[in-house]
Amino acid sequence: MNVDLGSYATYVLSAYGVSLALLVAICWASIVRSRRVKRNLAAVEARVMSRSAP
Repeated sequence: MNVDLGSYATYVLSAYGVSLALLVAICWASIVRSRRVKRNLAAVEARVMSRSAP
């Protein structure tokens, strides 16, 4: 696939680069938040289970 972007190549390729960088950042932030939420949930569940144990 050979696309001639002409004088717009800089703008188009930089837009693709920025979009890709933002997608990676969003995925990374989602993974980090998911791990934090899972860790917090496990801590809360452990506290609840320790309180309800006879």
